[in-house]
Amino acid sequence: MIINTGQRTDIPAFYSKWFINRIREHYVLVRNPYYPSMVTKYILDPSVVDVIGFCTKNPHPMLKYLDELKDYKQFWYVTITPYSIDLEPNVPKVNDVISDFKYLSNKLGPNAVGWRYTPIIINEKYSAERHIKAFEYIASELEGYTKLVAFGFLDMYDKLKKRAPELVDTTDLNKIIIADKFMEIAKRYHLELRLCSKEKWLSEYGIDVNGCMRLIDYENASGYHLVPNKKMEARKGYCSCMLARDIGAYNSCPHFCRYCYANASKDKILQNYNNHDDNSPFLIGNSLPNDIIKEVKEKSWRRECDLFGEY
Repeated sequence: MIINTGQRTDIPAFYSKWFINRIREHYVLVRNPYYPSMVTKYILDPSVVDVIGFCTKNPHPMLKYLDELKDYKQFWYVTITPYSIDLEPNVPKVNDVISDFKYLSNKLGPNAVGWRYTPIIINEKYSAERHIKAFEYIASELEGYTKLVAFGFLDMYDKLKKRAPELVDTTDLNKIIIADKFMEIAKRYHLELRLCSKEKWLSEYGIDVNGCMRLIDYENASGYHLVPNKKMEARKGYCSCMLARDIGAYNSCPHFCRYCYANASKDKILQNYNNHDDNSPFLIGNSLPNDIIKEVKEKSWRRECDLFGEY
């Protein structure tokens, strides 16, 4: 089984103590975001959890707990973008995140840490040229510390159009220019470049559009050949990424990024954040009288031999 912590919120940045408490108690309870009384119990034990996937803009609060996670294989995707507080009010400065990225890589190995440069937003302040310059700077700093970078463009969901009308889609011409330059820079710094957004047509320009978080990434991070019970895609026809068991919750990330699809409003985020308890088995709140708890009977996906042929 693969556990993911970052598709609904940023657990390393804001809930690292809670997460390590769940590791210590070997289980977590997760509410269904659409049917809140339906609760899933996941066992958190290295015999069942093959890899923990982290997606974060700020890994720093989790670094002090890495030794407690030594029995778990890990794959980290760390987002580093050049935005200021106008778009990312509570995200650390670029060089601070780069420093933490290098720490992770030195601790876990370059196969266990990938870099995300997404979403790309074009406006008067953040021109295509500025993105290209920032991408090259970060790539030069991360050379040797990772082998993988995913980039993607802003996706204007209907709810995002209402919440942040000042944000606009990037033109196809700018997408082509940026993709071409990013591919050139990635090759220069020995990075595998992948797309993480809906522009599948960029494959015509040599871009890998087959998903940013694949089973092979978890395998490279863990050293094991993994055989899932079934193939799971994030959004059929849109994304071919490997889905994992997400233990996060929507409307709970205080980064307050203007472009975030997982948050509805600042008030809702603050309400949930204030309802968080590090000692609760739930990320937000605690048990309720009408909860229906179902334990998932997962098994390890590991084959008997690892990727290097050792038994």
